[in-house]
Amino acid sequence: MRDPSQEPADPRRSVPRTDDVLAAPALVEAAERLGGRLVKAAVREAQQRCRDGEIPPSAVLDATLDALPAAATALHPVVNATGVLVHTNLGRAPLSSAAVDALGVAAGATDVELDLATGRRGRRGRSALDALAGAVPEAGGVHVVNNGAAALALVACALTGAGHGGRDEVVVARGELVEIGDGFRIPELLESVGARLREVGTTNRVRLDDYRAAVGERTAFVLKVHPSNFRVSGFTSSVDLRELAGTEGPHGPVPVVADIGSGLLAPHPRLPDEPSASAALRAGADLVTASGDKLLGGPQCGLLLGRAELVERLRRHPFARALRVDKLTLAALEATLVGPPAPVVRALATRPEELRRRAGHLRDRLVPMLGGAVEVGVVDTEAAVGGGGAPGVVLPSVALTLPVRYAVPLRDNRSAPVVGRVERGLLLLDLLAVLPEDEDALVVGVVAADEALRAAGTPADEG
Repeated sequence: MRDPSQEPADPRRSVPRTDDVLAAPALVEAAERLGGRLVKAAVREAQQRCRDGEIPPSAVLDATLDALPAAATALHPVVNATGVLVHTNLGRAPLSSAAVDALGVAAGATDVELDLATGRRGRRGRSALDALAGAVPEAGGVHVVNNGAAALALVACALTGAGHGGRDEVVVARGELVEIGDGFRIPELLESVGARLREVGTTNRVRLDDYRAAVGERTAFVLKVHPSNFRVSGFTSSVDLRELAGTEGPHGPVPVVADIGSGLLAPHPRLPDEPSASAALRAGADLVTASGDKLLGGPQCGLLLGRAELVERLRRHPFARALRVDKLTLAALEATLVGPPAPVVRALATRPEELRRRAGHLRDRLVPMLGGAVEVGVVDTEAAVGGGGAPGVVLPSVALTLPVRYAVPLRDNRSAPVVGRVERGLLLLDLLAVLPEDEDALVVGVVAADEALRAAGTPADEG
């Protein structure tokens, strides 16, 4: 007959009860902040680790706390060490601290559409729109929608179709019918809202006479699109805005719309060939469309700037309601425009010598933390704007180098993910898009990746 006292204890009996763990003050506070579902899931994960023998029963509470996210979202803050300033896969432009603070203010009840002095309905987002108008004084009117593609779609919808005397054609150069990302294309976007395309020129050459010959009874507007993510060189010719401005049709001047894409509001010395909203308006564009989350460095939104009567027509069009931005976007946009320089703007102003100094300091911090067994280098690199802005422009930069084996554990680290790029057999952590205040997170990520590699049995000197 078996003696029960001699049988091994069931490990499940030693696992703390769910209710007992959830009653801990730290988890009660976490449940108020994150919600009970997330906290309970973390408790169950820690209990399973205890059942599997990974941690003792006394460590279940600490393991739960370590597994809790900083906020109730599956998104992770990431250190962008790719060398691409406006990285679409990483959410494009990171917001300034002022914009982040503005989001907190806008999260509650606000006067976004209320005149506090009169108690009556006010102009929606008036302070953000005033800030945008102040940043581009050349614009007679401004409006904001939910992204850059929406801005162009609203223009096409409002200026073509019913009520415009049959004028439904958009005259555009064949070489400017670009794909704007994720398989979406300018011609398909325009046609989806009822516009008809009148293509002129060839893929590499277009002349002013091509536009003039195409403008007719059905012309609604002439569209000038800044090519995104590519350049055509060699036997090429294009027509600039100054030549297109004032194009005459059978019913008088035809509106000229410039889709500049990247959201640069004024010319930038490091991006001499990148079109800006102010320059486009001075050149004669009647309307300019752009994105707010690229070179402007703000939240995702679409900017519309130009002649007051045209902008007002867009604002009052029924389709504009479907593209309306929320109070969070308006608050972040205003803070981006009136606050300190956004991270993208700061990065563009950073010189290679400053990056080299920072890289040397980071290397000096990391070498002893990695036990001196890992080679950490500093190399000159070439970064890019990204996000469809300044195609072909090379931004001199500096990067830390690590063995390639660090790439995956650096990305896969839950506490401080760092995304770099692999080049010439090395992992490069490009510093141009890494703000000084993000350097501690980069160091934490590298050290955590090193610990993960050692725990997996990867030799310290393995390439």
